[in-house]
Amino acid sequence: MAYAAGVDVGSTQTKAIVIDEEFNIVGRALIDTGANVIMAAESAFAKALEDSGISDEEVEYVIGTGYGRYRVTFGNDQITEISCHGRGAVHMFPTTRTVIDMGGQDTKAIKVSADGEIVDFCMNDKCAAGTGRFLGAAARALDISLDDLGKTALRYNKPVKISTTCTVFAESEVLSWLGKGKKIEDILWGVHYSIASRSVGLLRRVGVESEVTFTGGVTRNVAMVKAIEDRLESKINVSEDSHYIGALGASLFAMDHILSLRKPASKESLEVQS
Repeated sequence: MAYAAGVDVGSTQTKAIVIDEEFNIVGRALIDTGANVIMAAESAFAKALEDSGISDEEVEYVIGTGYGRYRVTFGNDQITEISCHGRGAVHMFPTTRTVIDMGGQDTKAIKVSADGEIVDFCMNDKCAAGTGRFLGAAARALDISLDDLGKTALRYNKPVKISTTCTVFAESEVLSWLGKGKKIEDILWGVHYSIASRSVGLLRRVGVESEVTFTGGVTRNVAMVKAIEDRLESKINVSEDSHYIGALGASLFAMDHILSLRKPASKESLEVQS
């Protein structure tokens, strides 16, 4: 049995996936990236191996992806996160045609073909207003954990409108609404809806085609899922493994490489060699 791995080094978290030659996930790991990117990649890979129960010698090919992909020093190759999220999304949800990847520092809208190839894509501007970083700013301002952010926002009754497009000023606006007596849940839903609006705007720039798959770390936020669905007026694909889709895509590309080496030489190539 052949094994391949993908390591997705993000700005906030690092993910690793190990798959077998039948494209089944046999191991996964998720850790905080921290300041030492090389160590984060190594640690995530080691944890994924431990989860899979196989040794690193059994993994024939490793591909790094994410903003820190070139810091996956033990990897055999690097592929952009856009390609990996597209491939991984179609593998997990085969009828995917549009992908929204929301991470800590940026958001990407990706249009894909039936086999997961990238047709078009766009990213948010330099400001991180439509990303997980914006959520983090709101969480700090309201002194609430990121894990509780989504659940709290879903208790909204009279949501406020968040107008700022800059993460730097997000905390100020959130505190301003709090000072006016607005409830935390109403403020938080306003934050989520604001991010969702910007994200859907990106999707419309590449063209929203059914089905839409949501990837990245923010997929674990239930309020963000609902806010995007509300703005799109349709359901989106999300799974417990959506956080790992970038690493999954990288592992799929790695397995493609392994299997390609097993293909018998064509008749034409044999004639040339002779």
